[in-house]
Amino acid sequence: MTTVRSTSTLIIFFLILLISPFQSQSLSFSSYFRYRNLLSLSHSIFTGVANLREKRGDIAGADRARKIANSLEKVTGFGFLKLVWSSWSWNWMLKDLPVTELYGAVSDINEFLTSLNELTRLESVAERAVWLTRNYQNLLTVTKSLFSKLLKVFGRLEVVREVVETLRIEVVEGGLIRDCLLLGGNDFKDLIKVAKDLLIQFFPVTDKDPEL
Repeated sequence: MTTVRSTSTLIIFFLILLISPFQSQSLSFSSYFRYRNLLSLSHSIFTGVANLREKRGDIAGADRARKIANSLEKVTGFGFLKLVWSSWSWNWMLKDLPVTELYGAVSDINEFLTSLNELTRLESVAERAVWLTRNYQNLLTVTKSLFSKLLKVFGRLEVVREVVETLRIEVVEGGLIRDCLLLGGNDFKDLIKVAKDLLIQFFPVTDKDPEL
């Protein structure tokens, strides 16, 4: 029951991201395709994680990842537009977000991307394994910091707190970051880039830093 609730709230979390452009501008085609790409990449990654966990005998972990992937797949179809429309009701909850924490979250993402760029340049499985052993703890620390900042930014929304906690458990106890990196890192890097672009849309126009 907890897993079902967690996967449902994860979907709603993605939908909340759809609201940000409405506060200052209409939803552009580029934003629309970013959202679709975010969902598609997330589905691909969680499917890969499920298969990876199943191969090593982690049936419970594979089941959790597959349920999330299946939920994401439902959203990427025609239901996407319907859910975009229903997400308007959250708009009033996302006013006056703390810009300082937003900058901090983007900074954490940039640090994460720097590490992923290093990983994806490595060609052999052995090289990636050595890199992962050396850098995993730092990536885990950055991820925890990012979760903390996201809670401060979006903590007024109960669904966000539930999603962050779900992902935190997958990262800390289920090894989600490690699994994503073991898959190669390219899709994961693309997902992080798209998430960063969407997060930046929450900045007020006057507070946006061109170097972000």
